[in-house]
Amino acid sequence: MSKLNAALVNARPELIGGRDFCLELTRPERVLQFGEGGFLRAFVEPMIDDLNARGVFDGRVVVVQPIVQGLVDVLNAQDGLYTLLLRGVKNGELINERSVVCSISRGIDPYVDFDAFLACARNPELRFIVSNTTEAGIAFRAEDRFDDAPPASFPGKLTRFLYERFLVSPNGFVLLPCELIDRNGDNLKRTVLQTAAQWELPSEFLQWIERENTFTNTLVDRIVTGYPKGEDIDLGYEDALLDTGEPFQFWVIEGPAELAKEFPVPATWTDNLKPYRDRKVHILNGAHTSMTMMALLAGKETVGECMQDADVRAWVEAAINEEIIPTLTLPADELRQFASAVLERFSNPFIRHQLMSIALNSVSKYKARVLPTVERYIDLFQRPPEKLSYAMAALIEVYSSGKFPIKDDPTILAAFAGKPSVSEVLARIDWWGRDLRQLPGFEAAVSRLLPR
Repeated sequence: MSKLNAALVNARPELIGGRDFCLELTRPERVLQFGEGGFLRAFVEPMIDDLNARGVFDGRVVVVQPIVQGLVDVLNAQDGLYTLLLRGVKNGELINERSVVCSISRGIDPYVDFDAFLACARNPELRFIVSNTTEAGIAFRAEDRFDDAPPASFPGKLTRFLYERFLVSPNGFVLLPCELIDRNGDNLKRTVLQTAAQWELPSEFLQWIERENTFTNTLVDRIVTGYPKGEDIDLGYEDALLDTGEPFQFWVIEGPAELAKEFPVPATWTDNLKPYRDRKVHILNGAHTSMTMMALLAGKETVGECMQDADVRAWVEAAINEEIIPTLTLPADELRQFASAVLERFSNPFIRHQLMSIALNSVSKYKARVLPTVERYIDLFQRPPEKLSYAMAALIEVYSSGKFPIKDDPTILAAFAGKPSVSEVLARIDWWGRDLRQLPGFEAAVSRLLPR
């Protein structure tokens, strides 16, 4: 028993909800997780803890380190235990909750013990596979080989793992990738099949992948700030894996509804992820991007400062409620509820979110997060949205002024250094995917609102 384990069990049993810790240690491993970083430890593991506490799951998570450098050794030294602090504003109240997560059974480093990794595939009780290997993790790597121990890429490791299962059992897995890419499950399945074909594995294995495994597309949402560097937090014990995040969490899973009974996490199960993705991208991310350039010009440094300024906050609220929400397809009450939660999240006093960080690559962010709303708004109302047009005008001014240390593609920065006109910026099909001068009224609105 580690020192942390002893401290928690003997001195602070209330931090695991008064549960029998010995019982927690005997639960079967039912979830395999690729990734030991702060996000999954603040998102998936607390859900598993809660399901176990309510008696509706009975399982633990075995964590696989996906790259050479990782935290598995630290995780095992703490017997899979760590402290989670959830801090922020929820329903108008300040939240500061502390708990110890005990749903991880152990960690495996496949670069050190590849056999232990493959042995998990032969565990008949293992049913679910979760991952968060960053946006770059789900990518085919032609250099991977079947005999690598392990293959370097995440799809390579997963393909080898699935093949091991195929050899011993007809039962496949439910895969829940949490990487922040569109259609993450579809992309993961494609790369696994591509890897299996590259390795010339039997056609029966490819058929088994298709028939016996469910690759869900998911959308995850929780701001996780990780280890609280620079803060003096006295837990009463040492915890090298202390994790912090906001109270808000949301998980949408596009998959068969019957799986919700088998894996009853607090998630929205749906047959169409797109409306929920649009809601997050255009309300949360779109508001971030739209606000940032305007707020930089107003002398703000953080999102929290923006929410404390009555004028800036009113601008953001108007952009969301009057220009973004009317273009979305989910029920209006549901959208307004989500928007209210977004504003509370922006106001979280425990998160110091720098505007210059959000400003990174703002041209591509505007294209992905804001431009679709502008286009739909014009289609619906035959006029450009005022706030989102100003967001483009402010972007042009911030990028062109030379007063801000903006980071973006060097060719984009070079083009703005020449102080291009609004017409020249909007004409860049290579930036926006279309000539924005063709959007009715948009060029005139941006030119009128340009803060020069």
